[in-house]
Amino acid sequence: MRAIRNLTFAAYGMHLADQIALVAVPLVAALVFGASAQVIGLLVACQSMAHLLGSLPFGLIIDRAQARTVAIVSTLISLAGFGGAALSILGGSLVGFGAFVVVGGFGIVVFVLVSLSILPRLAQPSDIARANARLDLARALCSFAVPLAIGLLITTRTANWVFAVAAAGGLLALAAAIGLPRFPVSPPQPAGIFSLIREGGRFVLRHQLLLPIALCAVLWNLAFAALLAIMVPLAVDIYLAEPGVFGIALSAFGLAATLGAFTVGRLSAVLPTSFFLLFGPGSSVAAILLLFAVAPGGSVLPVYAAFFILGFGPSMWLTTQNSVRQLVTPAAMLGRVNAVIQTAIYGIRPVGALLGGFIAGTASPDAALVFVAAAYAGSFAVPLFSRLRTVRRFTDLTIMEAG
Repeated sequence: MRAIRNLTFAAYGMHLADQIALVAVPLVAALVFGASAQVIGLLVACQSMAHLLGSLPFGLIIDRAQARTVAIVSTLISLAGFGGAALSILGGSLVGFGAFVVVGGFGIVVFVLVSLSILPRLAQPSDIARANARLDLARALCSFAVPLAIGLLITTRTANWVFAVAAAGGLLALAAAIGLPRFPVSPPQPAGIFSLIREGGRFVLRHQLLLPIALCAVLWNLAFAALLAIMVPLAVDIYLAEPGVFGIALSAFGLAATLGAFTVGRLSAVLPTSFFLLFGPGSSVAAILLLFAVAPGGSVLPVYAAFFILGFGPSMWLTTQNSVRQLVTPAAMLGRVNAVIQTAIYGIRPVGALLGGFIAGTASPDAALVFVAAAYAGSFAVPLFSRLRTVRRFTDLTIMEAG
């Protein structure tokens, strides 16, 4: 369908811009502005705060506005933000660079949320996993290719035009979003803003499928953020390896996420839905066990294998749970429900990073790895002992009452 194709092209443009910002912000700050570690840390923190601060209010807007208009506005926000960042680099303004990067990040947040609300209006339940896989493939491909390309190409000279490419991604997304159709708008609700947000939260907490999805995602992201925080000291101090192992491991993660998104779109009609809902977190536990098997001074191939598994299985889980969310949530609440879960995920990531760093610093990286393994085990236990393990087919899912 043409509308799904347009939404997919828009996703490629937005995720291209987003991945460039995620990778290039600290590099540009250091290479172009000569920023200190403290300033770079502040820039990265501000960049991630767009997801945490923007999800709930933007989710509410999406439930009350024309989805096509919101999608177009999201691309315009990112285009303005990343274009402004490129101009700030040319003008030598570090403050302007940081402010415009945050603006661009808000555009990404809006687009991700509105695309999750648009897709179920375009695809039939039997095709929704394949459609979601196309969107997730855009994210996964960019998460693999962009860090690799920037790592190979960025220098003091080339850093000046990196955000011009990000702005071009926003322009591509804008051109694709303009081609989206208009969608029915839910009638305005008389309730106040906070009441509507609480309604979305209550729906998630009372739902037999959405609550375990949220809990599984929170525990998985707690573990992953902690793992990212401890991986360099783990590699250097425990494995006696080079710090560059971490960068190669992240590339393996991105490649695997691409393969996972590609695979789930082709197997979702063959394998039961519960397989993917269990395989993602279950394979993460197996991946962490590989890290315990790395011998000091020995081969680091288990590290790359672990990150590959962490990208492959959870990528299929992400696509599948997005489809479940879209099918069991009333259209009028989809923006808020997605926003509640996104806020929980992005809110837990700083906690995971702080806990991982604290345990590694006060005890040892090995002890922090035990914490990571326990959190991943918890994320697997949630779907294993919930109704998620009973979901056989997407076509069986309807708008379920909370309870």
